[in-house]
Amino acid sequence: MKIAILGAGWIAQKMAKAIAITPKAEAYAVASRNLEKAQEFANDFGFEKAYGSYEELANDPQVDLIYIATPHSHHYAHTRLVLEHGKHALVEKAFCAHLWQAKELVELAEKKGLLLAEAMWTRYMPSRQYIRSIITSGTIGKVQAISGNVGYPMSTKERLFKPELAGGALLDVGIYPLTFSIMCMEEKIRRISSHATLTTTKVDASESITLEFENGALATLHSTMMAATDRNGNIFGDKGRIFVQNINNPEKVVALDNDNHILSEKTFPQTEGENYEYELISAINHAEKGESECKEMPHAETLRMMELMENLLKEWGVEHNC
Repeated sequence: MKIAILGAGWIAQKMAKAIAITPKAEAYAVASRNLEKAQEFANDFGFEKAYGSYEELANDPQVDLIYIATPHSHHYAHTRLVLEHGKHALVEKAFCAHLWQAKELVELAEKKGLLLAEAMWTRYMPSRQYIRSIITSGTIGKVQAISGNVGYPMSTKERLFKPELAGGALLDVGIYPLTFSIMCMEEKIRRISSHATLTTTKVDASESITLEFENGALATLHSTMMAATDRNGNIFGDKGRIFVQNINNPEKVVALDNDNHILSEKTFPQTEGENYEYELISAINHAEKGESECKEMPHAETLRMMELMENLLKEWGVEHNC
């Protein structure tokens, strides 16, 4: 498939590296609002074409699939542009700034028979299946509790402090511990409690979230854009636990018994595509089959996450005016 990237920032560079190592993917085109920036990106990463507008990219009949790499405040408009021009879309997380936007895009993609997938990379990685296999095997018994955190010192990133750009910690980093806990549990969430501290611009700087699942298990989660955390997670069962090093890009997964004896251990090295190739491979495979969603991140799950995060933001008094 001829792959294009809409946006030429740092996350687009990661996808460009993934395209380079994905057998079914061809680095075809990139678009930026600045043609010079697009041409420089194309030269650096071996793309055939560069465009100085997103509309030109969407109008190129050779493009098969477009990766949306702009800020999430712009995902709705850019993804809609792509779908209306008959292109498959892989949209960087967070999927949109608002639930209604996500619903409209899903409806449009399904109506047109186009692949639309959220690029929440941890859901596509091999580590996800490995963690699930330990849980379902009963190695650590019944899951009773989960903990996870993700934090980076990002106070210098101006866009994160702007409500009009859907700023704040939740959509950028808080989505990771939420995703980690939900991937570990098949049960529905029964109750949510949370607290957030806000910036002077009224976006969330840090938050703590507790999820209570229908089976009684609790997930205690923390995220922040003001400091670096260890980004680790634990899944606690009545027979042992699973330790996950770096839950937003797992590097090591260790299963231990209640005496902290290692039962199994596996490392997950960083690939040349920086682990972005897994979501791309899935998107290509499902698009080739004529499917509108990826099994690793179906539309229903994207909408569930959007609803969960939107409700949290409302509770904290955060309004994204975009």
